[in-house]
Amino acid sequence: MQQLQPDAAEIAAAIARIPSGCSILTVAHDGIGTGVLVSWVQQAAFAPPCITVCLRRGRPAGPLIDGAGRFLLNVVSEDPTALFKHFGKGFTLQEDAFAGLMVQPTEFGPVLADCHAQLGCRVLQKVPVGDHDLYIAEVTAARLAQPFKPYVHLRKTAQYY
Repeated sequence: MQQLQPDAAEIAAAIARIPSGCSILTVAHDGIGTGVLVSWVQQAAFAPPCITVCLRRGRPAGPLIDGAGRFLLNVVSEDPTALFKHFGKGFTLQEDAFAGLMVQPTEFGPVLADCHAQLGCRVLQKVPVGDHDLYIAEVTAARLAQPFKPYVHLRKTAQYY
């Protein structure tokens, strides 16, 4: 019988082989908006169409999502370098996360012009999972630009981003 290893490094290396996309989650509430790079996004249901998004607890976007009850997922294309540089550094709620970017407001959060797909999401549930919060959300609106090839990401390890 094949033996699985309870070794933390082995577990982290195996989890890192699960491919993911990357998106920029944007949210606005009470006149404050922000955006954050997220990579743990997955379809969760067909009817109604639902997704899950994980966000590290303590990120500034969390309280805005909780207050608004919705968010916008901007799916990045196969060349995300500029958006990764911009959103990878993170923002406080006092900083303008969208400075220098072409954005348009929506009821869910700002649309980023450099992304080719957007999903407007209404939060159904928030579940604490380890050091992250899992948001389960219904997709109630969307936009898809053509042509579009999404970015696919493999991490080196599952112990950090």
